[in-house]
Amino acid sequence: MKKSFKTSLFLVLLFTFLALIGKSSVSAVMKKQDTQQEELKYIRLFMEAYQLVKERYVEKKEPKELFEGAIRGMLSSLDPHSTLFTPDQLKEFQVETSGQFGGLGIQITKTKDGKLMIIAPIEDTPAYRAGLKPGDIIVKINDKKVTPDMSLMEAVKLMRGKPGTKITIWVWRKGWPEPKPFTITRAIIKIQSVKYRILTGDIGYIRFTMFQRNSVEEFKKALEAIRKDKKLQGIIVDVRNNPGGLLDSAVAISDYFLPKGALIVYTKGRIPESIKKFYSLHEPIIPTDVPVVMLVNGGTASAAEILTGALRYNDRAIVVGEKTFGKGSVQTLYPLDMGYAVKITTAKYYMPNHQCIDGKGIEPDIEVKLSKEDIEELKKEFKEIEEHPEKTEEIRKKREKRIDNQMKRAIEVIKEFHLFKAMEGKKEEKKAA
Repeated sequence: MKKSFKTSLFLVLLFTFLALIGKSSVSAVMKKQDTQQEELKYIRLFMEAYQLVKERYVEKKEPKELFEGAIRGMLSSLDPHSTLFTPDQLKEFQVETSGQFGGLGIQITKTKDGKLMIIAPIEDTPAYRAGLKPGDIIVKINDKKVTPDMSLMEAVKLMRGKPGTKITIWVWRKGWPEPKPFTITRAIIKIQSVKYRILTGDIGYIRFTMFQRNSVEEFKKALEAIRKDKKLQGIIVDVRNNPGGLLDSAVAISDYFLPKGALIVYTKGRIPESIKKFYSLHEPIIPTDVPVVMLVNGGTASAAEILTGALRYNDRAIVVGEKTFGKGSVQTLYPLDMGYAVKITTAKYYMPNHQCIDGKGIEPDIEVKLSKEDIEELKKEFKEIEEHPEKTEEIRKKREKRIDNQMKRAIEVIKEFHLFKAMEGKKEEKKAA
């Protein structure tokens, strides 16, 4: 009797389970069909609009122009980074992380309201020497007004040209009543991505202007030179006005500072390929008792923010300066038929504290704005370079030796660390006595 009851109960449970699976599968199929019906409705709506434009618009338009415009409109409604490449644009597309490219030397983005904004001018480039700043809004390129429907690729194409040719861009800056023109001579942009020196007090200073393929090797050389100082008290890592670059380079450099197994960054999106985690693979090359300070500002973006977040949220660095830009998304280029391609956002970056920085940035531990005196000194240098281009190298070397107030605070943080450590040591000695 018991056996019969158990068998009956098992069969009831089995049939119930199978019914639920069946119900779930049917539900999934119906949901998919509903979605497809919804899509078909809007495809018909689009084709109605297309036919009206094709037949009744005041001027004749070719299908190529109308469909390209439709795709651009769809992508621009997603975010500023998603865009269409025509066959010609795809051929012209250059990977700027190779270390050499033609242009002005600025990284740009589109804001949510369609404005063309400078993320940062790259150090020692025509745009930097002209005095352009992070957050500047480009309103006109030569005679072409920047409109919300102008794509990033279109803007980049307008600004690039033969080295030695001039371009005038009109820029609006916060606090200005109206835009001002900047006439800049285009050049082949050669970037030295890592600069370094030893500051007074045995403090190593490493500046990343951008993260490129050769940045890791350049960083190794800088580190070797700095570590020759046997009394090394700390390291300042300067990523101010660093617009980013290669994720792999930022991850590899983070590895030098962090303990093995530390989470550096991870990406997350809707597709399985977008879910990736990056960990430190080695024991730190820089001893953990050497304090590290990250210098940041509003021009610190993308890969530069990843390095900052990796060190900050693994308790390996103190962040000094101003809030970072907040570029934390991943774009993937997909080829299409007929030689076209689309670049769309497929994932977002998440810091070791599981926060996404996209549109938010990283708040510094110690906020320090650049002083008015330092800003005036920079303006003076830019003007001097503009008037005497032959003195550019001399002025640059002079600038590199200058210590601004943000760097002064970073130096103080390292000194405070050693003072605190010394005081803790004395407390331990008293306890032992």
